[in-house]
Amino acid sequence: MLRTIDEINKKIRQGEVVAVTAQELIDLVDKKGLKQAARQVDVVTTGTFAPMCSSGAYFNIGHSKPKIKLGGGNCYLNDVPVYTGLAACDFYLGVSALPSDDPRNKIYPGAFRYGGGHVIEELVGGKDIRLTAQTYATDCYPRKDLSTWINIRDLNEAVLFNIRNCYQNYNVAVNLSDKIIYTYMGLLKPKLGNANYCSAAQLSPLFKDPYYKTIGIGTKIFLGGGVGFVAWQGTQHNPTAKRRDGLPIEPAGTLAVIGDLKGMQRQWLRGTSMLGYGTTLTVGIGIPIPILDEEIARFAAKKDEEIYTQIVDYSRAYPQGEKQILGEVNYAQLKSGRIKIQGKEVLTGALSSLLKAEEICQTLKSCIKQGKFSLTQAVAPLPGAQSGYCFKPLKERPI
Repeated sequence: MLRTIDEINKKIRQGEVVAVTAQELIDLVDKKGLKQAARQVDVVTTGTFAPMCSSGAYFNIGHSKPKIKLGGGNCYLNDVPVYTGLAACDFYLGVSALPSDDPRNKIYPGAFRYGGGHVIEELVGGKDIRLTAQTYATDCYPRKDLSTWINIRDLNEAVLFNIRNCYQNYNVAVNLSDKIIYTYMGLLKPKLGNANYCSAAQLSPLFKDPYYKTIGIGTKIFLGGGVGFVAWQGTQHNPTAKRRDGLPIEPAGTLAVIGDLKGMQRQWLRGTSMLGYGTTLTVGIGIPIPILDEEIARFAAKKDEEIYTQIVDYSRAYPQGEKQILGEVNYAQLKSGRIKIQGKEVLTGALSSLLKAEEICQTLKSCIKQGKFSLTQAVAPLPGAQSGYCFKPLKERPI
């Protein structure tokens, strides 16, 4: 053990902490070696900025006069439906929710210009949002209709609660068919016309702590430009994914995260339209990795060329649930702009922003060095490979 989180927090309070970004740690290890870098650095900052569909927010709007029971009724924010099955004035808005009059893919490919993710972005940006509701009356909640403007400043609670963010690794998506396809990985051109990926790789949080030694339930994080916490493992968390030198080479760990939406910034929560697919939210997340020992430093210093992922056909294998891998590639190759698949040179494109990921790393580093952001000790670990926890496909049973 080189240091503890308590010792690092003491150095943060005293203005003596040595904080570096993931990129800076890589450079330092190249220059001084792993042992010296691990002794010198207290904390490494990581970051990612990418579309994260399993996101949303819950709200409490306060009681109207006379009172209304939204639960069991229909409620909309700017015509986007929210889930009201909670209580009288609580509801949840998912980023993939769409207005009822959106044509979806009836006009193919659908534009999906506005959805739940855009509403959240506008709320964070301070815009007034139109709330409409129709429900049934009760003796204690006699009102049936509500139409009003709401603003995030006036809400009792506005909480970002994302149940699957920050994927530890993800597929490279390609298209083997002879027609264009539209996916959550973007537009894929026919006959291996392009290859899309979505990871900040050597900057990405869960690649820097692949066995969740420091990231766990209760870890404080940069979330959407404000402060958040890891609430649980994310849905589809898969610690049993195949690994190479300790790093997963396929979709693996995920995080459920939570934070006060009122303290977040629009630049780090962007409503996003995916042509032919739907709407989502592009989320900025940064996680500090305390360098408690040399092993943690070794993984935190992993480079793009050491981090591999798999190439998957999204025209048939992925939608049909077939386990067909077209090859493996590292992120240095992906970031070069070209990779080879089945002997063909294919252009690559990133759905995550490396520029924004680096900005998150720098912002979090600055907050730590200024004493504005301290570290937390996780109250419980995330499920690891030894826990027996794994992500399983649906077992369909005829009805």
